[in-house]
Amino acid sequence: MISIGIDIGSVAAKAAAFNGEKIIATAISPTGWSPKEVGEKLLKEILEKTNTTKENIKTIIGTGYGRVSLPFINKAVTEISCHGKGAFYLDPEIRTVIDIGGQDSKVIKLNSHGQVVDFLMNDKCAAGTGRFLQVMANALAVDVGELSDLATGVEPANISSMCTVFAESEVVSLVAEGTSKEAIASGLLHSVCNKTYSLASRVGVENKVFFSGGVSRNKLMGDLLSEKLGIEVISSKESPYLGAIGAAIIGW
Repeated sequence: MISIGIDIGSVAAKAAAFNGEKIIATAISPTGWSPKEVGEKLLKEILEKTNTTKENIKTIIGTGYGRVSLPFINKAVTEISCHGKGAFYLDPEIRTVIDIGGQDSKVIKLNSHGQVVDFLMNDKCAAGTGRFLQVMANALAVDVGELSDLATGVEPANISSMCTVFAESEVVSLVAEGTSKEAIASGLLHSVCNKTYSLASRVGVENKVFFSGGVSRNKLMGDLLSEKLGIEVISSKESPYLGAIGAAIIGW
């Protein structure tokens, strides 16, 4: 028997399978236009990877913004609970989770039992999210994955606005003034770091800090957060799957 967690994010959808002892399979796919369709695709992929039939599924838990679009789940659970459970599974010493996804960011505080005791979420605008960085990368005519390499070791240009629309205009103006792409990229990452730090400070950060979400793949962002918070911020290859992992465990 397995339990399956499916996390439908705004940019990427993830799935994970748990057999009662450990996570035995994960899958990821762009969310695309249909959360229902990508959810069904991930369910099929997980069944194939685990060589399991639907009759051997204990529970399917849906999470993420698109969880309401999944007709085949047994229950929908908030991403806050799932991220907390997933982080505690990866490392029981984790007390703070910083998650920066495509269109929202969140800071979650856990107790010694892995229970969520507090959280804050920025879900009203794209400020400080992966979408913000994507729009800014487009304005710089670079791939969003290049921002970290461009910005490493470079003094940041001042990006005063965190509003995606206004910041994009600011970036265009800086380019026109001859400011280097490297300095602008550094300024953008520092801006996101400062926004996240503000969110984290309101919750109260405790050791260990785990960095999840698509932006966690940006190594410089993790380094900047560590420096700003004064605490080591860790991530892993499982970071993008954190919500799905937690959902699968909750399902079990």
